[in-house]
Amino acid sequence: MKRTFDILAALIALIVFAIPMLAIAVAVRLTSEGPVLYWSQRVGRLNQVYWMPKFRTMRIETPVVATHLLSDPALHLTPIGGFLRKSSLDELPQFWSILRGDMALVGPRPALYNQDDLIAARTEKGVHILTPGLTGWAQVNGRDELEIPLKVAYDAEYLLKQNLWFDLRVLVLTVARVLGARGVAH
Repeated sequence: MKRTFDILAALIALIVFAIPMLAIAVAVRLTSEGPVLYWSQRVGRLNQVYWMPKFRTMRIETPVVATHLLSDPALHLTPIGGFLRKSSLDELPQFWSILRGDMALVGPRPALYNQDDLIAARTEKGVHILTPGLTGWAQVNGRDELEIPLKVAYDAEYLLKQNLWFDLRVLVLTVARVLGARGVAH
């Protein structure tokens, strides 16, 4: 049932956001050098690596590390990158990953392939069996502000509580957090 819900929601979202996504693509292209989409290697279900798209918010010469590891992330943002990140509009292309089955609407946010500490902690708690999500329980409880142990604790809690109603709760809370731009560090 979760997979069917994810597919239907992703299809509807891609239709509803088609024009805004086109406008964002044009804006990214006009305001910075490089491709419109940034494809990053992410760790998915059972620690399998896949390619995840986002609208590009960072300059093309930015090191491939988690944003919080950059000495000054703001220096690497494109002219509209900060807005796209704060509004979470950079995440819209991930509906494609949901259609492909690499992601779900709700689940732990996918780790970068080189975030060994996060991957190991999730594996230890059994969270690696989940399909990563566009949003998750950890994101609505802190997003960028969470340290890895707390993030993994929320992911493990989601593993135990997951069901359609809990997913709907996370989705509603996500909309509230995104509209309030709460928990976004960069």
